[in-house]
Amino acid sequence: MESIAATDVRTLINEGNLSRYQQRIIALCFAVVAMDGMDIALMGFITPALKTAWNVSTHQLGVVISAALIGLALGAMFAGPLADRFGRRVIIVSSVFFFGLWTLATAFSHNIDQMMLFRFLTGLGLGAAMPNVGTLVAEYSPERKRAFIITVVFCGFTFGAAGGGFAASWLIPHYGWPSVLIVGGLLPLLIVPMLLKWLPESVCFLLARNAPVAKIRRIIEKMVPDQVHHDSQFTMVERAQQHGAVRLVMSRPYLLGSVLLWGGYFMGLFLVYLIGSWLPSLVRDLGMTVTQAALVTAMYQAGGTIGSLFAGWLMDRYNANLALAAIYFAGAIITMAIGYAPADTLVLSLVAFCSGFCLNGANTGMNALSASYYPTHARATGSSWMHGVGRIGAILSAFAGAQMLSIGWHITEVFTSLAIPALLTSLMLLVKYRYGYRRPEQE
Repeated sequence: MESIAATDVRTLINEGNLSRYQQRIIALCFAVVAMDGMDIALMGFITPALKTAWNVSTHQLGVVISAALIGLALGAMFAGPLADRFGRRVIIVSSVFFFGLWTLATAFSHNIDQMMLFRFLTGLGLGAAMPNVGTLVAEYSPERKRAFIITVVFCGFTFGAAGGGFAASWLIPHYGWPSVLIVGGLLPLLIVPMLLKWLPESVCFLLARNAPVAKIRRIIEKMVPDQVHHDSQFTMVERAQQHGAVRLVMSRPYLLGSVLLWGGYFMGLFLVYLIGSWLPSLVRDLGMTVTQAALVTAMYQAGGTIGSLFAGWLMDRYNANLALAAIYFAGAIITMAIGYAPADTLVLSLVAFCSGFCLNGANTGMNALSASYYPTHARATGSSWMHGVGRIGAILSAFAGAQMLSIGWHITEVFTSLAIPALLTSLMLLVKYRYGYRRPEQE
């Protein structure tokens, strides 16, 4: 093979098929997101046993859960700029180690105050993991398949949460609630050596940071064996940026799109967390049993997994902003329909499934949208800040849901009002499509 003066790495990734090396990266990132999903869901699984064992109130447990969400928001906000400076790999590996360690420590809490502190520290690690995983996957994925691959990886979240639920259902009766946290802490720690051995740094990041050619070549040779000459040079066709990552995200060409991404994800997580948390109670108020309420909620979550894959598929074939705007709009209508559906398990389960399909699916798609919006050297910052602002929506959803129930709102009033944030998200994505991509000739 003849020597190529300068191989464009982005073109190489875009035009090639997924190699086994790239597939391994995707699999490792799926595992990280699964650990993340399991860890976030753990407190929900142990709450009933913890209330009995420690005689604590629902309010106190709510504070513990909120502490983790605050940690998630802060972890995301700080981890993005660090990843754009020091690399995606080091932040991902550190975050997995960090949240595994503090989850393990939570198992040995002696009181609710210690647990609140440990869950806050756990949240810092959890918040740093997911947005940087999305960034790394985006930078190893062909653009024609990028949205679908990212949504596949983020389906690991529901996979991990479900796995944690099955594990908790067996562990708690046999070994008590601390055993769930011990397993939830050990599993992330066990995959850290695998990440250290097999997870590479983003080759696009290395190029953007002018890393040594030999280091870049070693990764390229593993990714596309026999396609790169030993003396090839590497480049990436991307405009040279005059701003640092934080300044670029806040700069005039990107600010409007950034704000719209933040607003959309804020609304999206507000909806998803509120419905996921309060749907069982609202269904119970219709006179249905605990089992029926659990089934309806499970169908809502199951719809999200399939909807995520559909959203990624649609985003790769049409304009991603318009695709997500259409899904959120459909989600607004279907979510409102939950409030008007009869108290029938089959009907409610079907409507809840369709609502989760749209809202959870579109929310997952937002990760691919943010990864595509920013250039390499600011991608982690942009995606992480979207996650950080979105987590604030998740925190507020807990208070909003409690307030709706405390003032006696019926399920019809609750879900009619929840159509509003879904419509606002759809509108923000349309504005981003129309006005968020105006760039000067030289940035």
